[in-house]
Amino acid sequence: MTELKGISRDDFLGGAIRLYQPEEGYRIATDTVFLAASITYEKNDRILDMGSGTGGILSCLLSRTVDGSAGNIFHGIELQGQLLDLARMNAADNGFGDRIEYFAGDIANPPHACEPNSYHHVISNPPYLKKNDATASPCETKAVAHMDSHIELKAWVHLCLRMLKPLGHLTLVQRADRMDDIIAALHGKAGDIIIFPLWSTMDKDARRVIIQARKGGKGIIALKPGLIVHTSDGTFTPQAEAILRHGAALNIAK
Repeated sequence: MTELKGISRDDFLGGAIRLYQPEEGYRIATDTVFLAASITYEKNDRILDMGSGTGGILSCLLSRTVDGSAGNIFHGIELQGQLLDLARMNAADNGFGDRIEYFAGDIANPPHACEPNSYHHVISNPPYLKKNDATASPCETKAVAHMDSHIELKAWVHLCLRMLKPLGHLTLVQRADRMDDIIAALHGKAGDIIIFPLWSTMDKDARRVIIQARKGGKGIIALKPGLIVHTSDGTFTPQAEAILRHGAALNIAK
């Protein structure tokens, strides 16, 4: 494919997939890969990525599970036109063009093709930063993707839950210091909550968490041991390496 100005093409999952993304601005991080690795689904399930960016989550998910994905629906909604174009390009370039469909739109007003109460799984990597708590990036794609804008985190969670079938699963990755905001947003609306920390190293606090909940579930919160991402010398742990380089699954329920 012709080289695109200002766009890099980067290897993920040990080169199993390659993703186009802006050289400056919004770029996929390991959080995306870990989130995708945590998703399991059944035949004929419908899966939706809310705020799909350049499509990293669904491309990573399909790379790991494509052989068992017949009959499933994979949708993504993205507001920013440049990222939407790249998401569609990435799906096609990795051989998933007939499996993943991305829609232009605001998650607060989803396109008609994405019906509320119709998905078995909703996956999302909401903006990490509270509005006005940090200086917004001068790159628009990064600023919109990383900082609350017209949709704050509580509303983002509620919009995700709106798209789920009863007892469907919502799975998010977020900064650990915003975990209480997500739990508060889930209160009375979802249960069977799993909190899975992503520890940077064994001796440091977790900076990220994966949180999963079931719409209408009644179970209590379960805090899991989580995953240590780096060793003391900064290299990836064997468990993280297996996920990031070899496409291994991440079982957050155990």
